[in-house]
Amino acid sequence: MFFDTVRNNKRVVQVFLALIALPFAFWGVDSYVRGAGAGADLASVGDTKITQQQFDQAWRVQQDRLRQALGDSFRPELMNTPAARLAVLNSLVDQRLLLLEAAKAGLGASDEALREVIGKIPALQENGQFSMARYQSALAAQGMSQAQFEAQIRQDLTLQELVSAIGDTGIAAASETGRILAIQSEERQVAEFRIAPGQFAGQVRIDEPEMRKFYDDNSKRFEIAEQARVEYVVLSLDALVGQTAVKDADLQAWYDSHRDRYQQGEERRASHILILMPSGDSEQAKARARAEELLDELRKSPERFADLARKHSQDPGSAARGGDLGVVARGTMVKPFEDAVFSLRENELSDLVQSEFGYHIIMVTGIRPGKQRSFAEVRPEIEAELKRQAAQRRFAEDAEAFSNIVYEQPDSLQPAAERFKLKLQTSDWLPRNPTPAAMAGLGQLGNAKALAAIFSDDSIRNKRNTEAIEVAPNTLLAARVVEHRPASVRPFETVKADIEAALKAQGEAALARSAGEARLAELRQGSADPLSWTPVRKLSRQDARQLPPAAAKAIFSADVQKLPAYVGAEAADAGYVLYKIVKVTQPERLDEARRQALQREYGMILGQEDFAAYLAGLRQRYKIDINKAALERKER
Repeated sequence: MFFDTVRNNKRVVQVFLALIALPFAFWGVDSYVRGAGAGADLASVGDTKITQQQFDQAWRVQQDRLRQALGDSFRPELMNTPAARLAVLNSLVDQRLLLLEAAKAGLGASDEALREVIGKIPALQENGQFSMARYQSALAAQGMSQAQFEAQIRQDLTLQELVSAIGDTGIAAASETGRILAIQSEERQVAEFRIAPGQFAGQVRIDEPEMRKFYDDNSKRFEIAEQARVEYVVLSLDALVGQTAVKDADLQAWYDSHRDRYQQGEERRASHILILMPSGDSEQAKARARAEELLDELRKSPERFADLARKHSQDPGSAARGGDLGVVARGTMVKPFEDAVFSLRENELSDLVQSEFGYHIIMVTGIRPGKQRSFAEVRPEIEAELKRQAAQRRFAEDAEAFSNIVYEQPDSLQPAAERFKLKLQTSDWLPRNPTPAAMAGLGQLGNAKALAAIFSDDSIRNKRNTEAIEVAPNTLLAARVVEHRPASVRPFETVKADIEAALKAQGEAALARSAGEARLAELRQGSADPLSWTPVRKLSRQDARQLPPAAAKAIFSADVQKLPAYVGAEAADAGYVLYKIVKVTQPERLDEARRQALQREYGMILGQEDFAAYLAGLRQRYKIDINKAALERKER
């Protein structure tokens, strides 16, 4: 929904420097309460240092973020490169530069802002409200004082204030965005004529010397990668959860001692009509007047709410549903909107509500009171949680024993499988260096560290167990090679037919391209046009994705002063396509809502450019030294 999207991305600061953004917004309190300590200096900014410990903490945060974003596709080794390490360090340098500038300018966060931010950290809340007990417990668990924690948050709020002051100043002129939108909305009426490679089948002859030369020049193309089949066992927390049982009495005791956790807050179903907040006082006054007109109309006929929302609401996500936003809970909407929703009676119409997005008219269409969830209702949740807690304790104990067994009894994985009740599995053929796509299809064996261990000399020559390798969080794998194939090149005779087909396809594509280019030159010179063109269709730059990139570029860069205009481009099937542009039109009116959206987007881009220029200026003003030798160490 548009309303949600804008609400969740309301500040330009959110697109700048991930390490400058408030970490708890992504990671909870733990990212603040990791202790700080001294370490080797990796960089200096002015008179301040960036230590090894500070870098390691930022490194962990970035890894956690990528692991969360990529899931099973995440590969820790991809971050362990000089380029990735330098990117993290540069983020810390930028952060330090901003802190120095903020201190110089006397910027700081107020106590009120500090209290508001801490109060909204989910990890410190209970039943939607800030809990001092949770706050103190979380800090104590990490060995951090309240003063240290609050100083860190105050620093981050100060950084956010500085970043916003620069990034929010990007202003795009209405006339400029109008011209951009006019260009995007221009329509070109186009017909096509396709020349396929298949038209030249039989015209290309390939002899054996050509095939031999191609084979010799492209020997890597015909390599069979080194492969191995393995047997393996996996010890995982998830498997242990399935083996764990919890007594009924323990479930009931947990429920009785955590009843507050199972309080379900009041929820309301709400609908709204949104009139967007434009820039400029006069435009805002017009928008407010329009909203007030709608409100007056609804007060006379509240039953028309859904109909008027479909016609007039500027929230495209909910307008089509008659303004319905679904169920709204506390803490999910901006404050003015939420306050209005939870102050209304069912089917009551609000006054005009102003938020940072614009003017809202709200109607509550249903109220679901808060209640205490019963033990029977939450029993599956409690059982899953207690099972996982017990499995985590068991996994911590079993992991070390598992690692010892596969190391101490290196000739078989059977002892480990029997001891921990694991299934001894056998793989298909594994390539030594799979492509990313192939790696994703290998399941738990699709791990670079695991494959490196499998293809090590000791594993291949002596058929010994690999060490226990962490292939995912709380997941250990050990493998043993049972069969191995060294790398080889397929014989010429076995690939001869494939080579002949490939060279013929290349030749046919070249003939199609030559024929297309020749025909295009004739058309441009004014020759007669006997081609059977497809029916004309309308294209604009906004829907250019319907075309291959090369075709879109050719069509929209063509000179259309004189029509028809002709262009050509290679097709995805290796053929060639001619395009005949017969008409160019401009829309009679530009969509004002789209113009405003484009203006906001363009303003954000300008703000990003301003911020990048500001950072570049800071890098010129401060002395920055980076310890490249420490940064480029291969093992972190």
